Amino acid sequence: MIRSLLLTSLFSSAALAQPSLKAVLADASLLKEAGVRVLRTESLTGVGYAQITPDQETKLSRLAHAHGKCGGFEALPLEGVHELNPLVTNVFGQIADQELKNRRFVSSSHAFLSMTENPAITAAVGEVSEDQLRQTVKTLSSFNDRTYNGSRPNEGIQAMRARIEEVLKGATLPVEIEYVQHKGIKQNSIRARIVGSTRPSEIVVLGGHLDSINQEWFGNGQAPGADDNASGSSNILEALRILSHQKQPERTIEFFWYAGEEGGLLGSSEIAQTYKSQKKDVIGALQLDMTLFAGTGQFVLGSMTDFTSAWLRSYFESLNTLYIKAKIVNDKCGYGCSDHASWNRQGYPTLMPFEATFKDMNHNIHTSSDVVDSKSNFTHSAMFAKIAVAYAMDLSNSTLREP
Repeated sequence: MIRSLLLTSLFSSAALAQPSLKAVLADASLLKEAGVRVLRTESLTGVGYAQITPDQETKLSRLAHAHGKCGGFEALPLEGVHELNPLVTNVFGQIADQELKNRRFVSSSHAFLSMTENPAITAAVGEVSEDQLRQTVKTLSSFNDRTYNGSRPNEGIQAMRARIEEVLKGATLPVEIEYVQHKGIKQNSIRARIVGSTRPSEIVVLGGHLDSINQEWFGNGQAPGADDNASGSSNILEALRILSHQKQPERTIEFFWYAGEEGGLLGSSEIAQTYKSQKKDVIGALQLDMTLFAGTGQFVLGSMTDFTSAWLRSYFESLNTLYIKAKIVNDKCGYGCSDHASWNRQGYPTLMPFEATFKDMNHNIHTSSDVVDSKSNFTHSAMFAKIAVAYAMDLSNSTLREP
């Protein structure tokens, strides 16, 4: 495969890995704005590589928040001097390959044939319950925080697993539920799985992150994270609840609640890399991160076009016409704004519908004010659970895959 890479190398002995540093990928422009030295830049996408101190990480994270980003960077493992250059070159190659794939899809004028409405999907979409969403969001946001590196990093995670098990009582399909432990952090991700009937090795992924963060300069330090991201987490659970009562899908459907997104996509990055190393066949990965604030209008969503799959976005537009009927506004959120970037970098198709355009998003995230209040729109949020149901049911029972 041809890779068009013009890499600017700024490595020096002073930039070599140190125990106190974290290696990150982020928009090069964001790194520079934060006063971080960009060591290399990928030319097609403007993604930069840097090694940052804890103080620089705090500054970078706050600046990303100021720009309306949930995350803003992806953490990479620090490697020794002899491995560092090949590692970053490979990472940039992955990112560039995905960008080139999208450009080829767009230029080839691929189009889906008109989809025919499936009554079973229409009925399942109609089962989405705002009350169920509200209960899950209230359960998760009742904790002072769900910080991945806090004193009780798994307290909210355990509560979410209990909520999953509660919601699945009476399910007609078997659902496997397990914790995913990670290297370097104590917080666990959660994975649930409905195994496919005829093509179980083909996997349809739905995910959202469970951790929260508070980045206020002054305040009580609490991070209830109702919108960011108890909302997306609740949508994924509501989809699981409904799908657990449907006919067994042909492909396997996996549901993730990721750890450590706010620390640099820590949970999802490790999971996606493991799946790639194991050559797992992921057909598409849907990410739901913030769905509770209808900033651009009720039933108007932002579809992130950077570091997502042009093919999967085209597929989603067809689904939307039949089952959701939302107004889709294309937008961008920059590299590492949420966990879809982890799957995208490993070569998997990704999709991220968002609560609004980025300029109209909820600006109370990452503060103690990210709570359920009068601006919380569960009717709007329910739309994203409907997207998850339609996406999972249709894609898991088709032979479609990215060309």
